[in-house]
This record gives sequence, structure tokens and C-alpha cells, in this order.
Amino acid sequence: MALNITDADAYILMNVIDIEDWNDSDSEKKQRILNVASRTLTNKFKQYTLPDNAVYEFAAALAIAFNDTNRMNNQGIAGFSITGVGSWNFKDTQSRQLDAFITQAVYDLIGEANGVKLSSRRVGRSVR
Repeated sequence: MALNITDADAYILMNVIDIEDWNDSDSEKKQRILNVASRTLTNKFKQYTLPDNAVYEFAAALAIAFNDTNRMNNQGIAGFSITGVGSWNFKDTQSRQLDAFITQAVYDLIGEANGVKLSSRRVGRSVR
């Protein structure tokens, strides 16, 4: 895997709908996001080969999850307002594990690269 910001920029520009948070990040933050995305996916999918585009797809999701506004939510802030501008209230004020931000698109890319069907849905038992 030869992850780099240039390839990530190109992939995200052409394949991800919401790119503003990625584009607004400086090079150092983009590198940190790539590092965390790669490490998180490597730990979760140890038995699979990870294609670079899956890491880039996840990096774009992490850029959104850890933008300035959502970062406050992850830190437990329930809401805030700026006089004359707006008010924001968060539905969920709990921090989440990084793998909670893995999208189905990432599962699909990893599955395609490995010839398997992966899903973000968990199958479990229900007891009545």
C-alpha cells in the first residue's frame, strides 16, 4: 500500500460527494487522517488486503467526522450558538469508536478487492 495525499486528493475529488472538510484540511491533518484511516482499517480487516481507495474513502469520512463542528459533538458538547449566526444542537453527544465511521462503500471496496461480500450490518440474535 502506497498511500499519499496526492492520490487521496485525486480519489476523493472524483469519487466522494462531500469533499469540503477534506479539502479544507492542511497537509499535516490530511496525513494524520490517512494514517488513522489506514491503521483503523488494518486493525479491523486483518485478514483482508486493503486497497488504497478504501483507505481514501474512509479518510474522507473521517475528515467529516472530525471537522470543527462534529469534533465538539465527539467531545461531548450538546450544543452551541453564535449570536446572530445560528444555533447547533447535537443528537448524539457520545464519543464513538473510529470503526463506527466506516461506510458501506468502504466495506464494498474491501470486499471487491478480496472477492468477498462484506457488510456493516451486524447479525445477532434476538430473545423474546
